[in-house]
Amino acid sequence: MRGNHTVGEAAVRAGCRYYFGYPITPQNELTEYMAERLSKTEGGVFIQAESEVAAINMVIGASMAGGRVMTSSSSPGISLKQEGISFLSALELPAVIVNMTRGGPGLGNIAPAQSDYFQATRGGGHGDYRNIVLAPSSGQELANLTFEAFDLADRYRTPVMVLGDGMLGQMMEPVEFQAEVPLKKLPAKDWALTGAKGRPSRFIRSLLLDPVEEEEHNWKLMRKYEKIAKEETRWETFLIEDARMVVVAFGTAARIAKGAIKRVREQGLKVGLIRPISLWPFPFKAIKDIAKRVRHFFVFEMNMGQMVEDVKLALEGGGDVYFYGRPGGIIVAPMELSRVITNQYYQKRLL
Repeated sequence: MRGNHTVGEAAVRAGCRYYFGYPITPQNELTEYMAERLSKTEGGVFIQAESEVAAINMVIGASMAGGRVMTSSSSPGISLKQEGISFLSALELPAVIVNMTRGGPGLGNIAPAQSDYFQATRGGGHGDYRNIVLAPSSGQELANLTFEAFDLADRYRTPVMVLGDGMLGQMMEPVEFQAEVPLKKLPAKDWALTGAKGRPSRFIRSLLLDPVEEEEHNWKLMRKYEKIAKEETRWETFLIEDARMVVVAFGTAARIAKGAIKRVREQGLKVGLIRPISLWPFPFKAIKDIAKRVRHFFVFEMNMGQMVEDVKLALEGGGDVYFYGRPGGIIVAPMELSRVITNQYYQKRLL
């Protein structure tokens, strides 16, 4: 199944009944899929909004009324949604946002890139807030993490971003889906605005004019983010048991890195991989623990160097970090990456 279609099917099976979006390549197949799939699903609502700004505000409304809701876009479109994402975070409303990243900045091109890491992991909009960010590296993970994103969003009442790229969205792979969740089994939302007949009225707002009240709200959000960081950090390791150099990569770049590592292992080079699956919360402790026995880290990204800053923060000066990246939608082949890793390995005299 095509990656974009996989996200759509997983979302519906997770209980998503509301989708609001606006076309942009390379994620248009997801919008197209949701249009057809929700038209055949009881209670399904699909709206192609007049703009990305309109779409994210429709997300706010549907989430406020208690629905499982999703929107999707690609880089410039996500930028236009950032004010609304900040509102979702302040209002503590669950939603799933999918970004199939393209080469940038500006309009850039429609080739796959990982240049939206900063935007995704630092919140992206105004104010003190964070979003959970999940980075799949395969079609199967697109299915699994999209499904899980809705549960995380409801559990913490916060937006969750699934950060893919143009390659993941377009390529086809076999996938297995989880069984569809009956809507009656979804968690109750006693905070949702469903009409006040027979109960006291509720309200949800983010305009807090009293600075003391606003500060307390920010502390409340911060306590929630600390809990998420403690309980929802995800990562994968690959061949690190005897590694003398560890590659750090996420998403599509991690798939490429695995191929390169298999090549250099055939040459006797002891290289492993740690793949952050949650980009926020970032696996700081996992990397720091690896640094207790490995000093050399090789960060590979499809950008000019963004996640490398988090790797350096994790190491706190306790390791050497080398970065290699290609921006603008260039896809590095495993053979090219294996040559760069080999050169660095020999320069560090790790044999």
